[in-house]
Amino acid sequence: MATCEVCGNDYGMTFEVHAQGAVHVFDCFSCAIHRMAPICEHCRVQIIGQGVEVEGHWYCGAHCARQEGRTGIVDRV
Repeated sequence: MATCEVCGNDYGMTFEVHAQGAVHVFDCFSCAIHRMAPICEHCRVQIIGQGVEVEGHWYCGAHCARQEGRTGIVDRV
């Protein structure tokens, strides 16, 4: 068994996420999202979809990026 790094639950069905050279252990997707999801720099929501990255800054979508003065950003639907 392994222990979730967010909630501390010692659980037999934990899973690992390998990202940027680090290994993270979680017991559920909500803990993984809590730890791993970037946060929109405008509205502060956790980005669990595609999001928009502009020059190293993360936004939940083009609207928030434009609100922060970023230009040329277009949402794709």
